[in-house]
Amino acid sequence: VVGVESSFPFCAKNGRVDSEDRRSRHCPYLDTINSLSSFPTGRGLKSHAYIHSVQFSHHVFLNLHTLKFYCLPDNYEIIDSSLEDITYVLKPTFTKQQIANLDKQAKLSRAYDGTTYLPGIVGLNNIKANDYANAVLQALSNVPPLRNYFLEEDNYKNIKRTPGDIMFLLVQRFGELMRKLWNPRNFKAHVSPHEMLQAVVLCSKKTFQITKQGDGVDFLSWFLNALHSALGGTKKKKKTIVTDVFQGSMRIFTKKLPHPDLPAEEKEQLLHNDEYQETMVESTFMYLTLDLPTAPLYKDEKEQLIIPQVPLFNILAKFNGITEKEYKTYKENFLKRFQLTKLPPYLIFCIKRFTKNNFFVEKNPTIVNFPITNVDLREYLSEEVQAVHKNTTYDLIANIVHDGKPSEGSYRIHVLHHGTGKWYELQDLQVTDILPQMITLSEAYIQIWKRRDNDETNQQGA
Repeated sequence: VVGVESSFPFCAKNGRVDSEDRRSRHCPYLDTINSLSSFPTGRGLKSHAYIHSVQFSHHVFLNLHTLKFYCLPDNYEIIDSSLEDITYVLKPTFTKQQIANLDKQAKLSRAYDGTTYLPGIVGLNNIKANDYANAVLQALSNVPPLRNYFLEEDNYKNIKRTPGDIMFLLVQRFGELMRKLWNPRNFKAHVSPHEMLQAVVLCSKKTFQITKQGDGVDFLSWFLNALHSALGGTKKKKKTIVTDVFQGSMRIFTKKLPHPDLPAEEKEQLLHNDEYQETMVESTFMYLTLDLPTAPLYKDEKEQLIIPQVPLFNILAKFNGITEKEYKTYKENFLKRFQLTKLPPYLIFCIKRFTKNNFFVEKNPTIVNFPITNVDLREYLSEEVQAVHKNTTYDLIANIVHDGKPSEGSYRIHVLHHGTGKWYELQDLQVTDILPQMITLSEAYIQIWKRRDNDETNQQGA
């Protein structure tokens, strides 16, 4: 919908208003509204809406910017409390008390089409090939502090931005999507992410699209950084809700290796040079990349490919400050090890399933065995950090799964509903409940874990 006076016309039966008050209150067509569609710009004599009202006897129109209703062709404003449900669906609002109670409620809402749903556990349309983005948006919508910030528009509507900056559109659209996903008075038990995705296409300069499958980790990384920047955040100093929720820090130890083809004596001599001594830098992160062991190529006795399994703690060992891994560049090789120095309130794991080269993308199908609750990361912190880091235990709240081949696969997500303590699986419009033990059998790709704070007890019962 385009233009200052963009409007939705609501279909109504034939008839005409004989009223002299052109700013009137009552309209005889309100009881006949049965559907809606959109028209651009205006309600003047030559506008699409005006012509449509005359040709098809559709009379009730809504200006999407002012949220005022008008009757055409008579052109008077309709003032009627029965229309509040429509305007609330288009622009839901939440009080501070409502937001504070969201994760304490287990009450089902009833949509206007008669279906019941839990606010927040709501399907998203797959317009063509946007399930990768849907899964990430669903995951982020179930991170309470991030959700709460965006549910209240006053938190960000006055942020200063440079003229012509289109990136703030991401902030506005994400806020709108959060309010629609958590709306207890929806018309239907699903929501269209179309406006949000249009902003993604525009702001990413078509790196991420609606019509072409994208990578969930690439989208998550770009989206979090773009949100942070659009909210006025910087790389080092200025924080935002995004960094407050997800940003941790680590030490990265790097040691340059001599070229493998050099003679042993020359390698030994080079290792004494300053260039080959280990260096350490402090770095922040928004998510941790967990590397999977190489999947075996052999088959079992029934000629079926073996799907290997690995415990989560095995691949977390990358961050214990001891485990070294070799990294190769075009010219040089390095040994690196990592140690965590700060754990964020919400920790994101991205499990590296895809290997890309010049010819194709290969997927590693290894199943990661992980507990749903009570994952303690204390051993991955240095001793001096352990002394000040009181809470190091995490519970899973979202699990994004990639199914199928790299280029043809699909995404789905498991999310924890905090109010009921139950898990749900969402795949575009489909929403079903799922047993916690079934979650661990999937090809997990992105996970969000919540840190337990202030001696918080586990409510999941898993």
